[in-house]
Amino acid sequence: MEQAGKKVHLVECPRDAMQGLKQLVPTELKIRYLNLLLECGFHTIDSGSFVSAAAVPQLADTAEVLHGLNHDRASDSNLLVIVGNARGAKEAVRFQQVKYLGFPLSVSEQFQIRNTNTGRQEAFERLKEIQLIAQDTGKECVVYLSMGFGNPYGDPYSVQEVKDWATTLVHAGFGIISLSDTIGSAKEEDIDALFGALIPAFPAVEFGAHLHSVPGIWHGKVQTALDAGCRRFDGALRGFGGCPFAMDQLTGNLPTETLIEFLEQHGWETGIDRKALSRALAFAPQIFI
Repeated sequence: MEQAGKKVHLVECPRDAMQGLKQLVPTELKIRYLNLLLECGFHTIDSGSFVSAAAVPQLADTAEVLHGLNHDRASDSNLLVIVGNARGAKEAVRFQQVKYLGFPLSVSEQFQIRNTNTGRQEAFERLKEIQLIAQDTGKECVVYLSMGFGNPYGDPYSVQEVKDWATTLVHAGFGIISLSDTIGSAKEEDIDALFGALIPAFPAVEFGAHLHSVPGIWHGKVQTALDAGCRRFDGALRGFGGCPFAMDQLTGNLPTETLIEFLEQHGWETGIDRKALSRALAFAPQIFI
């Protein structure tokens, strides 16, 4: 289904792409890379995280990176950082250029424990604390409903459970919810069932798709999400990354550059500056050696 003149929000995720790398990327290289991304025209850039340095050492320098960005001068892109608790949220909101606080809330109890060292209900209580901090400082929360399309831990999964969690989040006042395929298991029928039900039910909420996939099989999933009304998609240049807490052999993020081609070929406006994108793509190998 082609929708000429329609716009989508693209979220570039260098944080997600870098976090699982074994080698530590020098802070200066991160700053240079993110400054190139800021020139591209992405709606949002997932730029770092304020979580335990022991858990994710790659992102321990997020504060330094944020201080080095040219955001105020060079870009209209919104900056997002991931936080796991109130302490991280309080660190993040000190940065005026950060607009969004992202939080991973998992449908899988086992993955929530693995990811944030707490169960789902306690994680939800933490999220509500983060929401208050965001509201008091003019920020906004983005909730990543992870393991939203299945999990490898044997926890019960159903589309209805994801709908129930999403409904709980909406009623708690969260306005941006990204359904996350953490392990690349999403089926097109589940994508259609979730977005096709949630978007009409809650038209004031922005529902996004954070899909992980092996190369070459994601096009139908994206088209299904588009047809169901999704207008927010996450990706990472060249498809790097994935969640380091998900499994040993990671599937990658959607490759942003081919996602852009796919969307624009089908009549969608992405707002991306192709020359700036080429510069960022050329620099990426210095990060992802």
